[in-house]
Amino acid sequence: MHRLSPSRARVAMAVAAAMAVVALAAAGGAPAALDHHTAAGHDHAGTARTVKAQRLHDDMRKLWEDHITWTRLAIVSFAGGLPDLQATENRLLQNQADIAAAIRPYYGAAASAKLRTLLRAHILGAVALLQAAKAGDDDALTRAHDAWYANGNDIADLLSGANPRNWPRGEMRTMMKTHLDETLKEAVDRLNGRFDADIRDYDAVHRSILEMADMLSDGIVARFPGRFR
Repeated sequence: MHRLSPSRARVAMAVAAAMAVVALAAAGGAPAALDHHTAAGHDHAGTARTVKAQRLHDDMRKLWEDHITWTRLAIVSFAGGLPDLQATENRLLQNQADIAAAIRPYYGAAASAKLRTLLRAHILGAVALLQAAKAGDDDALTRAHDAWYANGNDIADLLSGANPRNWPRGEMRTMMKTHLDETLKEAVDRLNGRFDADIRDYDAVHRSILEMADMLSDGIVARFPGRFR
């Protein structure tokens, strides 16, 4: 595989990561206006899970593992120019719909729809990155990249606003940025043929996403304890 110039590598990895991060809002969030109630606490460890809580925990992990799996496959297809890229992207998009649906029982249809809109904005941001790359417009590329990260902060703030005690704003922003950064590294290493590093990157992405999934599911349980007895 040919090596990309630094600017083109940055475009490609940002596009691949954009597809990845769209789901990051998922498993527990809703706009702050929808839920300002005090949560049960930000203590996710040390308490045995009920059957219902364990089911949510496992389902949330499955959603996020699907997310990073289809993201990785999209990165591989993108980097290799494979003919399955569109089908892979479609499946990744379905994962975003699944994640948005997962919050509906806790925050309602309106919150789910708002989350899905925000996730769609991440996909449109990826399109903007691609368009800038094809045009060779580095200024447009920088603007699209910066806007994409700003959107990630918006997702973190949305989640924190919904459940501030269990999902503090600083923690959510840090966790989301870690996921973005690790996915970017995975993509750029793949695009530049650094396959050993690329595999290590995916392992790091996997570890982080499980931590995020657990924080989100535990936060929902803490926020709605009566629903998990």
